[in-house]
Parts: sequence; structure tokens; C-alpha cells
Amino acid sequence: MDIAALLTSAGINIAVCVVLFSFYSVLRKQPSNVNVYFGRRIASQHSRRIDLCLERFVPSPSWILKAWETSEDEILAIGGLDAVVFVRMLVFSIRIFSIAAVICITLVLPVNYFGTDRTHTIIPFESLEVFTIENVKEGSTWLWVHCLALYIITFSACTLLYFEYKRITNLRLLHIVGSPPNPSHFTILVRSVPWSSEESYCETVKNFFSHYHASVYLSHQMIYKSGTVQKLKDDAEHVCKVLKNASLEKTCKPSFRHCCSGAGGTNSFKKISNEMDIVDGRMGNSDMHLETTTKECASAFVFFKSRYAALMAAKVLQTPNPMLWVTDVAPEPHDIYWSNICIPYRQLWIRKIATLVATIAFMLVFLIPVTFVQGLTQLEKLQKMFPFLRGILKEKFVNQVVTGYLPSVILVLFLCAVPPVMMIFSSMEGSISRSERKKSACCKVLYFTIWNVFFVNVFTGSVISQLSVFSSVTDLPAQLAKAVPAQATFFTTYVLSSGWASLAFEVMQVFPLLCNIFQRFILRLKEDALDSSLTFPYHTEVPRVILFGFLGFTCSILAPLMLPFLLIYFFLAYLVYRNQIINVYITKYDGGGQYWPIAHNTTVFSLLFSQLIALGVFGLKRSSVASGFTIPLLIGTLLFHQYCRQRFLPIFKSNSAQTAIDMDLRDEHCGRMEEIHEHLRLAYNQPRLIDDASTPPQSVKHHEDMDSGQSSSEDMEKGNELIKKDRRRPVQPVQRSLSLNSDKSVLGLKL
Repeated sequence: MDIAALLTSAGINIAVCVVLFSFYSVLRKQPSNVNVYFGRRIASQHSRRIDLCLERFVPSPSWILKAWETSEDEILAIGGLDAVVFVRMLVFSIRIFSIAAVICITLVLPVNYFGTDRTHTIIPFESLEVFTIENVKEGSTWLWVHCLALYIITFSACTLLYFEYKRITNLRLLHIVGSPPNPSHFTILVRSVPWSSEESYCETVKNFFSHYHASVYLSHQMIYKSGTVQKLKDDAEHVCKVLKNASLEKTCKPSFRHCCSGAGGTNSFKKISNEMDIVDGRMGNSDMHLETTTKECASAFVFFKSRYAALMAAKVLQTPNPMLWVTDVAPEPHDIYWSNICIPYRQLWIRKIATLVATIAFMLVFLIPVTFVQGLTQLEKLQKMFPFLRGILKEKFVNQVVTGYLPSVILVLFLCAVPPVMMIFSSMEGSISRSERKKSACCKVLYFTIWNVFFVNVFTGSVISQLSVFSSVTDLPAQLAKAVPAQATFFTTYVLSSGWASLAFEVMQVFPLLCNIFQRFILRLKEDALDSSLTFPYHTEVPRVILFGFLGFTCSILAPLMLPFLLIYFFLAYLVYRNQIINVYITKYDGGGQYWPIAHNTTVFSLLFSQLIALGVFGLKRSSVASGFTIPLLIGTLLFHQYCRQRFLPIFKSNSAQTAIDMDLRDEHCGRMEEIHEHLRLAYNQPRLIDDASTPPQSVKHHEDMDSGQSSSEDMEKGNELIKKDRRRPVQPVQRSLSLNSDKSVLGLKL
């Protein structure tokens, strides 16, 4: 591929971005598209009145200025800590690749270009391989420049990573301390409750925690089977009862007439009436309890009197059998993934193995489109294998479009199917919270894209270009060192197609826009039916940002020409995603910044991998000095990663006992504990059971009223109204106040 093909791809993507951004700046001003481009503001303000510009049909950059001027505190208040973490990923990428671009463009690129004694042509007709490290001859003394650039990039990245990790850890601690009392801090999820023929699950949970946690146990709430399958089962049971009711009516009519005419008519009538009441479901509390206990899961939410007690109960092993009474920290009420709560704990390991096998199989199937894409980038080699292709690519412009633009576009289109599939796999895995499910899908998409976009493209490109496979595993490092610089040009075009163009389609919201047009102008639906409830697609966007960072670190000294295009992507992403967080996406729950450890670990892996590739290239170029200085860099990066794992990662896995105790003492001093305990009774109501007439009255068992075993009807009605109200509005993260500065010193949050 030459510079002209790269410029052709860049020109097409720039044109697409300019057109879509211009359309967006006009479409966002139209009143009919308010629910598409201002969904979060509509949900938070409970109003469809948005301040619209009077010049509705003139493109304007006002949204860019608004996104740029929004502070990080406003992002935290609007999108939560996860949104801030995502923005910090972009800020880190902008900083590190600005340093890398300056160093590599000014030092490495000239060395690569003049690395061999050759006659250079006009720049547009130069091959892109001339700007890579492949153009440096063996034994060159100028390879120390590449080693120096690698040192600068690694030290800069580690320094920025450390300060970002420290900053986000402080934000996470403030998020825990500064929010209002969170029901999840007092609650644990108990699964694999042992079955007993003598008592129900509800009584088993009550007896166990009343005995072993008597001083701190507050109450518990059983979890009942719900979901589509259970709903179909309940509907089938209801139909059977109706049919049975109808059959009894037919058989009872003669008996009714006969009994009314005889002396014993009254007793017979009462008997038949009682049978009908049972069929219709009009039974006493004891009978209803017997019916509803059959739908209980072997799981329950258990509430404790303090955060520290709940934390200890969640972490300690409850019985000598680790497969019984399994405890975990409960998710936030809005974060619970109710469909997976009732999955038997013994099935989880089978589900995880099954999803792992399915993910690997999907990755293997994806080799077909990747190999096809690499065939388009190696047209000269394929023409030798398939001579009938020669006539198609005679025109120069067609050749440039096919080699420079089409391969990356085809790969991007195939990759669009990956996030939904991975989300399905994560749901089947058994995640108990929505944030955990999205985080699991994020990891799967990340591994999938790094493997297929980078490694498979490198290997298949090498196979197609050489028409041979690696002879042995020992040849893999050397072949990798040869193949990665050769494929750097494809990765540059991929950044243009998957990066720039994806941002333009993201800000346009093409699919919601088309759905809005179809519903409003074709189906003629009312405005109330068009409300948007999109949440930020972290499982799609976080892997994309991390993947581009991986490509940038790997190809920084190998193909520096990629870095300017990559830097433009991160600048555009910073503006686009801030705009989407402010206006479009609704925050229903907050994962507490759990995506940053994923970004940190992948960044360190990218640094190590780039150093290994550089070590292999230096070995192939016979530069012992550069190879010798790269080894200490590998060791230092590993030590830095281990330090960060020990220093910061545990804070993202669990709350500290000190923080929990200090928060408990603060609430006890303020006299808020009783109010918190009352709120726990209403926090974890299952969505399907709220409006269900068969909601069991024993759903919440309290330690104070063991005899009655029932909560008052007023509390249940109040809780149902609160839950319904919460579902109609998004969960707004808490506004941080200046009082957090005092809490910061009291609770020991200083890092």
C-alpha cells in the first residue's frame, strides 16, 4: 500500500465525518428528534422542552463548545463514576500519544525513512513500508533512537498510569463515602440455601442467621422465581385452574339444584362453595403461603444492622461446605439482574465453561472474514493465486479504494455483531448485576477484538504474503517481529475506518434516529411512546478505546505514521463521548469505576508486548545494544504493574473495614440508622412481584416481628409506589458537596 491509498482512505473518512457531523448539528435542533439526542435531559427534567437554537437548519459547532466546557464534576453528577473513568481513559490516551507522536515523528520517522540507501520518489507514490522500521538496514547504529523513544514512551505511560490510578481510586473512595446510605452496603446475597422438607427456604434463612449472626442480623427477603419461563409456567397454571373451574361449574350445577331442594341443601352448598373458592384462588393466608413457597428460590437478600457486619458476612465462609450458604455483596437495587438471581449456584461453573467454549468457537468462526479482509490488502499475492482478479484492478483509483478503504470497512461491519453476541454470553454466564454483566461483556469484546483485529490479521497477512505457515513454535517470535511492521499499514487504515467513522455514527445515533422517524411519521405514535432509555455502551466503547491504545503502543516505533491519525481519533472521541454522556445516555446504575483496572491492565500488557516486539525486531536487525537495553525496560514495567496491583486494585474489589466502621459511626452519631433500616425493607422488591396479586406477604422477614412474619400493607404499598417511581426516572449520581473534604480526613481517604 502506498501513501496515495492511505490518503484516499483518509479522505473518504474525513468526508463521511464532516457530512455526518454537519447533519447532526442540524438534526439535533429539530423538535421531532429531541428524544433521540436529548434522552437523558428529558428523563432527568421530566419535560420535553429543550432549549433549541433558532437557526434550526444551519450547522453550528455549539455542541462541541458545550462538550468542551463541561467540567469533570458535572460529568460525575450526570453520568456517575463510570463515565468519569471512561473520560479519564481518553485523557490518558491523549496525553501519552501526544508525547509518543512528538518523539516518534521527530526522531523515529526520519530514521525509518532514510534507513537504507535507496532513491526516494515523490511522497504520494512512496510505499508505506518506507516509513516503518522495516526500511532500516541490519546492523544500523541508528536503532538506538528507537530504543530511546521506547524508554521515553514507557516511562511517560507508567507515570501517567500511576497518577490516573491514584486519582480514580480517590474518586472511588469519595463515591462510597459521599453517596447517601446505600442499601447494598447493609445487604448480602445468599445463594445455595440448603433445602429442607420440614421448613421453607424462608424459615431456613431466618433460623440460620438468627442463630449464627444473632447480634447483627436485621431481616431478610426471599427471592422468588421470575422471568419469561416462570411467567409462562404461571400462565399455564392459571389456564389449568380456569379450565378446572369451568369443568366444576358444569358438574356442580345439577348437585346445586338437588341440594337446594333437599334437607341437606345448606351443607352441600357450603361444600361446593368452598371448592369453588379454592379453585378461584380465594384462600386464606396459610394456603397462599403453601402455594408461594413452591416458587421460592434457594436465594435471599439478608439485611444487617451495620455495614461492617454485612461486609464480614459477605466475605467469611459460612459453613465447612463451600457450596452451601454462598454469600456475596449485594448489588445496588437498580443494578440487580433479576433474571439470573435464581440460577442455582452449582450451575455457574458449568455455565462459565460453556460460555468460554462458545466464545472460543465464535473467535474461530471469525477467522473467515478476517482472512478475506487480509486477502484484499495482499492483492498482488492473490493475483498470482487467482489470475482472474487482474482485470478488475487495472484502474488505479479502484486499486487504491480496494486496498486502502474496503478491507477495514468490511472488518468493522463484521465486528458490529460481536458486542451483542458477547452480551448474550455474559447473560448466560450467570451475572447477578447489570454492571457485572456489562463488565464481563466488555472483557470478552476486548479479548476478541485484540485477538482478531491484531493477532489474526498479523498471522493471516503473513501466511498470505509468504504462502506458508510457521515451521515451528520457536519461529513464532521472529515471524511476529517480521509480520507486525508489515501489517502496520493496515492498522493505520483501521484506525481511520473504525475510529473516525464510528465516532460520526455514534454522535448521529443512526439506529435510534431511524426508529424515531419510523414510529413518528409512519406508525404515528404519540410522544410518550418515543422516550429513549439508552445506557452508555461501555462494553462496546471501552474495548474500542483500549484496542486503539494497544495498536498505538505496539506500532509507535514500528510505524510512527499511525500516531497522528490515532491522536485525532482520541481528540474527537473526547468531544463526542462527553456530548453523549451529557445529552443522550441515561445513568441507571453506577459500577463504581470498575472499568479502570481493565484499562490499566491492558495498557501495561500493551507496553510489555510492544517491548517484546521491539526486542525481536532489534534481534533481527542485529543490534545487540538496543536489545540489551530493552530487557531492563521489560523488568521495570513488570515491577510497576505488580506495585499497582498491590497498592490500588484491592480497593476496587472490596470496601475496607475502616471505611465501613467509620460510616457506621457517623450514621449512628447522626441518628440515621433507624431510618436506614426502615428503607431496607423497601429497597429490594422484585419487579414482577410488585403488581402481581400473588406477591407473598412473607417476602420480608424481620428480626423484630418474628411472630407475625409479615410487613404492614402500608409499607408494601409505599414500597411499590417508590419502586414504580424509580423505574420511571433514571438514577442520578449524587452531587458531591464541599462537606466531603471533611469526611475525607475523618474516614482516612487520603492516598
